Amino acid sequence: MNLPNKLTVFRVILIVPFVVALLGGNAGWFGDNPLPSEITALAIFIIASLTDLIDGKIARKYNLITNFGKFMDPLADKLLVSAAMIALVAMGRIPAWVVIIIISREFIISGFRLVAADNRVVIAANYWGKFKTTFQMVMVCLMIVDLSRFLPWMGLLTDVIMWIALVLTVISLVDYLVKNKAVMKGQM
Repeated sequence: MNLPNKLTVFRVILIVPFVVALLGGNAGWFGDNPLPSEITALAIFIIASLTDLIDGKIARKYNLITNFGKFMDPLADKLLVSAAMIALVAMGRIPAWVVIIIISREFIISGFRLVAADNRVVIAANYWGKFKTTFQMVMVCLMIVDLSRFLPWMGLLTDVIMWIALVLTVISLVDYLVKNKAVMKGQM
């Protein structure tokens, strides 16, 4: 297993301590103050997110792109962000309907990619998807450590970032489907 694939697997493994730190801190597992566990969860989330950036750069630079990486890298990203958002719903920091829309988009795109792969078509990520992912990760970071408890204006910033992430999620889905509609036409 090459280094980029090890980083991808590491990202998946980090989901468990991330969720434990995030939910456990708010359940009082680590004391009355959830902030230290939220900061720990934030650090783990940032490290996991950075492994996504690093593994892709290494894979492309040293031509270490594998079928395992093509499959697991986007799956690891979806698992990390979905786990974070589901935990944040449980904590009351993000509306469930927002998470349902975001996760639904991921299922639709994943299914679409499976159909494309079956037709031997590789569909690369586009810029809308990359912007969407960036805003989702920023949104998750802001929601993990809810700074609106200390700075009320941070709540507004977090809400604005959430809405941008949601809009980009829908735009990236529509763009993806429109640009790749030929793949689905071949299946009907």
